[in-house]
Amino acid sequence: MLTEQSAYTNRWRQVSPIAKGCFSLCGMIAAFAAGSPEAALLVAFIMAMATICGAVIPPVRYLRVAAPPLVFLAASTLSLLISLDFGRAAGGISFHPALTEFPRIAQAACRSLACLTALLFLALTTPLSDIISLLRRCKLPDTLLDLMTLCYRTLFVLSEAVHETITAQSARLGYATISLSLRSLGGLVANLTVQVWQRSQALHLAAQARNNDGALRFLENRFAHTSRNTAIAVVAGSVMIALAVTL
Repeated sequence: MLTEQSAYTNRWRQVSPIAKGCFSLCGMIAAFAAGSPEAALLVAFIMAMATICGAVIPPVRYLRVAAPPLVFLAASTLSLLISLDFGRAAGGISFHPALTEFPRIAQAACRSLACLTALLFLALTTPLSDIISLLRRCKLPDTLLDLMTLCYRTLFVLSEAVHETITAQSARLGYATISLSLRSLGGLVANLTVQVWQRSQALHLAAQARNNDGALRFLENRFAHTSRNTAIAVVAGSVMIALAVTL
C-alpha cells in the first residue's frame, strides 16, 4: 500500500486536510481552465512538484503510484489519435491518424494529466480517514462514506489474507513449477472468494445488530493552524488558476 505509506509519512501529514483539499481542488479547476496544452502541463508540473518537493514524497514511489493511471491515460490518448472510417476501403473499415483533431486531443490529454496530479497530491498526502472526515464536512451522503470506509478496511484485510496464503503456499513449494503455480493460484482465488463471502455476511449481521442506526462515526484528528494553512493553500491555488488562464 504505497499510497497509505506516503499519506502517513509525508512532511505535510499534520497539515489540515481542508487546506490540502482546497489546493487539490484549485489544481483541478486550473486544469479545466487551462487554455492550452502547455498551460495544463504547467499545472501538472506544479502539482507534481508540490507533492514530491513540498510533501517530500520519494520520486520513485510517486512514479510507481502514478504508473497505472498513466498507462490508462496513454492508451486512451492513442485510441483517440486513430480514426475509423467505415465503407471507404475494400474491407469496409480503414484506419488513419486523426491529424486534424490532434490539438483537441493534446488539450484533453494534458488536462487529464493535470487532474491526475491534483488527485495524487491529495491521495499521497492525506490518509483516507482524514479525506472521509473532509467529505463528511462537505455534506456528502453518509451511505456513500460508510461504503468507502468498509471498502477501505476490506482492502487491508484481503491484502493481509493474500500475503498469508501466498506465504503458506510458498512454504509448501506451491509455486515450484508452472502446474503447481496454477493450482496454487486457483486455491488462492477460491480461498479469497470464500473469505469475501464470509466477511460480507459478518458485516451484514453487524449492521443488523445495530439496526442500521446512523452513520459510522470515528474520532477526528485536530490540526493546528488550520485557518492559516487553508488561506495559504487558497492563495497558492488562485495563483495557479491565474497562470493557467493567462498562459
